[in-house]
Amino acid sequence: MDSQSLTLFHVAISLVAIASGFVVVLGLLGSNRMPRATHLFLLTTFLTSLTGFIFFSRDQLLPSHITGVIALVVLAPTSYALYMRKLAGAWRRIYVIGAVLSLYLNVFVLVVQLFLKVPALHALAPGAPANPEPPFKIAQGVARAVRRDRIPRREAVPSGWRRAARAGACLAGLRAALALPSPASGRGERRKRDLRKR
Repeated sequence: MDSQSLTLFHVAISLVAIASGFVVVLGLLGSNRMPRATHLFLLTTFLTSLTGFIFFSRDQLLPSHITGVIALVVLAPTSYALYMRKLAGAWRRIYVIGAVLSLYLNVFVLVVQLFLKVPALHALAPGAPANPEPPFKIAQGVARAVRRDRIPRREAVPSGWRRAARAGACLAGLRAALALPSPASGRGERRKRDLRKR
C-alpha cells in the first residue's frame, strides 16, 4: 500500500471510531450499553492509535504521538473495566469516564487535522494548533462539550430513597407470605366497622 492508501485507511478507521463513539455515549445517556457498538468503538479507537504509530512514524516525537500514547493509556483501564471486571462497582465509573475521554481524544485529533489539512479551515486559523486563533478555539470548545460526563448513573437516586423502597417491598413481600392484611386494608376494615356501628 502506498502512503495515500495508508492515510485513507487510517482516516476511515478514525471516522468509524468517532461515529461509533457517539453511538456508545448516546447509549450510555439512555442507560443502554449497546455491546456491538461498544466493541466496534474500542477496537477502532485502538486501531486508530496503533496505525498512527505504524503508518506515520517519525524521527522526532510529535504532538500526535503524545495524543496516541494518552489514548492508549486511557483505553487500557476502559477495556479492562468492561471485559475483565464486567463494570462491577467502581469499574463502571472508570469505564464511562474512559469511554467519554476516548471519544473526546478522537474528536480533538479530528479537529486539529481538519484545521491542518483542509485549506478553507487552515485559512481561518493558519497558526493552529500551535498558535490557535478564535475559529480553532471555538471548534475545540465544541469538541470539549462532547467530554461533559452527564451520564446518568444508577447511583443518582438518593440512597435513602432506595433503602425506603427496598424496605417497603420487603414488608409487602413478608405480609403476602404470612397472609397478613396490609396496614391500609386494616384501617379500611376498621372504618367500615365503625360506620356500621353508627
